[in-house]
Amino acid sequence: MKKAIKIICVVLLFACSCIFTSIYIISDDISENYKLNRGDELEINTFMPVTVVYDGAKASQGTAIRQVGESFEVNLKLFGIIPFSKTRVQIVDEMHVQVLGEPFGMKIYTDGVLVIDSVDIQTKSGKKNPAASAGIKVGDYIKSIDGKTVTCNEDVLELVTKSNGKSLRFEVIRDNKTFYCNVTPALDKESNIYRIGIWVRDSSAGVGTLTFYSPSNDVVCGLGHGVCDTDTNELLTIESGELVKAEIIDVEKGSAGSPGSLKGKLSYDTIADISLNCECGIYGVVKSNTTSQKLTEIAMKQDVKNGNAQILCTVDGNTPKLYSCKIKKIGKSDSPTQNLIVTVTDEELIKATGGIVQGMSGSPILQDGKLVGALTHVLVDDSKTGYGIYAENMLETAQSVGDGASTSRLKQAS
Repeated sequence: MKKAIKIICVVLLFACSCIFTSIYIISDDISENYKLNRGDELEINTFMPVTVVYDGAKASQGTAIRQVGESFEVNLKLFGIIPFSKTRVQIVDEMHVQVLGEPFGMKIYTDGVLVIDSVDIQTKSGKKNPAASAGIKVGDYIKSIDGKTVTCNEDVLELVTKSNGKSLRFEVIRDNKTFYCNVTPALDKESNIYRIGIWVRDSSAGVGTLTFYSPSNDVVCGLGHGVCDTDTNELLTIESGELVKAEIIDVEKGSAGSPGSLKGKLSYDTIADISLNCECGIYGVVKSNTTSQKLTEIAMKQDVKNGNAQILCTVDGNTPKLYSCKIKKIGKSDSPTQNLIVTVTDEELIKATGGIVQGMSGSPILQDGKLVGALTHVLVDDSKTGYGIYAENMLETAQSVGDGASTSRLKQAS
């Protein structure tokens, strides 16, 4: 009898250990919130069965009576018995967009001038760095000097060189907070010109791929990640800019340890003024009336499956083409741009580019006829593999941009 009890205890202990381990693993795949079309069931695709329950009923018995925009909490149970987590569900309209995959160019002007480097000045009394001594750092934005707005490198150069060594009051922005400091230019003994010890940048340009156009609010978006300065790697604070049409004219192939890139030629044909540069991509409201082509449904993140998919991108000219790939969902991540691992399997694309290269960021990822995400980054050690962002996340940002533009138009009209 004692032996039987011991065996039962060991079995129960093992079963409990397996259950708790499974819950720990599954929890990493559970999102804090999901979107559902009215009447659809929430299905959590994990290696063990998870039942969605709220108000004592299965989700399928309740979502049909919910209204679009309504949000509610549901309980999750392992095997339909063991409660282990909760998540929030929001009822939404079906989400349809025009999938693009076309190359575009960016012409960007920063909010003030961006400090990209700090260097010492050789004076008669030794090395000095007036800007650093006053507290200015790489990554800061200089808005004005002595009350005069600076919008380009030449503005800063003119005010500093004509100072004759007089202290200047700088208006500086760091982490969206403004502060003021006094900087006294030092005389460079070699050039005999007054300097403050920094290099600045006022603009940026580049090539990327458009992900989709949302006809419901006239918002177009691309990249799937924010535009960062190449020197500071900080997200650019954009004062103004535009998205323009582009044509791919050459490809620098990628390889392990050496990311390649698409070489593009920018046109003067404006697509949209830039409205937002954020972690989830770059967004703009289309300037002219646009006729929507074929619309594609955006897949909810819970509907995305590990396995075969397609990338829509342009590696020559301006006509996008579909290429095969495999995707794998990532659990909870600190980065909003790393929801999927994407591996190129298409031999034609590998031959042309080596896999994923810079400029392909924003390329739509499709699965089962739905838009599931967009490429964001390539892995430096493996040019065939990179990261992707959920299309659902990009659409949510696009909707917020559209709402802001509508509010702005209403204010102008009033």
